[in-house]
Amino acid sequence: MDDNTTAAIELERVLFEIKKVIVGQDHMVERLLVALLARGHILLEGLPGLAKTLAVSTLAKAIGGSFVRLQFTPDLLPSDLIGTRIWRSNDERFDIEWGPVFANLLLTDEINRAPAKVQSALLEVMAERQVSIGGKTRALPSPFLVLATQNPVESEGVYTMPEAQRDRFLMKVTVGYPSPTEEMEIVRRVGVSTPEVSEVMTLTDLEQLQEAADRVFVDNAVAQYAVDLVMATREPELRGMPELDPLIDFGVSPRATLGLVAASRALAVLRGRSYVVPQDTFDVARDVLRHRIMLSYEALAKGLTADDVLNRILAVVPAASVTPVELERAGLSTGRELPAPSPPAPVAGGVLPEPPPPGASLTDFAPVDAPPSAGGSESSRP
Repeated sequence: MDDNTTAAIELERVLFEIKKVIVGQDHMVERLLVALLARGHILLEGLPGLAKTLAVSTLAKAIGGSFVRLQFTPDLLPSDLIGTRIWRSNDERFDIEWGPVFANLLLTDEINRAPAKVQSALLEVMAERQVSIGGKTRALPSPFLVLATQNPVESEGVYTMPEAQRDRFLMKVTVGYPSPTEEMEIVRRVGVSTPEVSEVMTLTDLEQLQEAADRVFVDNAVAQYAVDLVMATREPELRGMPELDPLIDFGVSPRATLGLVAASRALAVLRGRSYVVPQDTFDVARDVLRHRIMLSYEALAKGLTADDVLNRILAVVPAASVTPVELERAGLSTGRELPAPSPPAPVAGGVLPEPPPPGASLTDFAPVDAPPSAGGSESSRP
């Protein structure tokens, strides 16, 4: 059994430990592990009562890490988050009382309720993983991860999160309602007794898995696919999608490219591989890009979302094929042949959608579940 298989088994144990408590929400739980391996922060958006907070606290117990939950409110101050200086009359000097952010997993509940000063104080915590007060700096524990939640429908007592802070999140995951079967299972489990979660991984094990994710091989073709997806948000007209140009004000930042590669590496570890395939990048693309792309007023007036635009981009931008020969040249022994890139998902007419006629809505195009092959009939490359 190789190291990649062992890592996948360890992560699977964490996954199923979480599933003792969390019913359904498979996508959210998997993305939590991806963010943890990639050392990236994650934003969970969904209505109240969908187990966002419970999933994070359960993850902390499963990996044996410290957990702190901060409920953000409009009257919150930066000192409530990072700490402040306190005058010690006995010693006649100022001392620093550090705040509650020093934990392995920091849950900022309803982050969009915090005012601008608190959100700016959180920026240093997220970007530099340290806190500075009164000329003194203290590093946060390792590993460290910020998991923020927000309610998408609240409009009273909320503050729009600045683009600079949204860009600090590796992924934004939308959380939906459970299915009727899952709802029944929730009733059954909670009605008997709340399941207990065991620690199945140590923080040292987690750091080793993070280092393993850093070593995952990324072929140039896969990296080029990530770059092509990012460039399609910045210059859609040059990439064969002129209908998207009036719908996008600003494309995503270079952090999106780095995030696509990092998240793809983490997902490859979860799937027991030491190399990334285009499908990994395709699978994390929506989560990495949806909160970074800035739609125009025209797109918002038409009721379009970032996912509508990304569905079009993912349907058109081709993913290059990565063959076992290329991996062997890189010094990797796969032990098995890589599957060929998945064909385009069937949409209207059985082929990739043509550019819409003037006045058409992007919602006419069905979401895709697999990246289009580079050998397809359509190509986004100029």
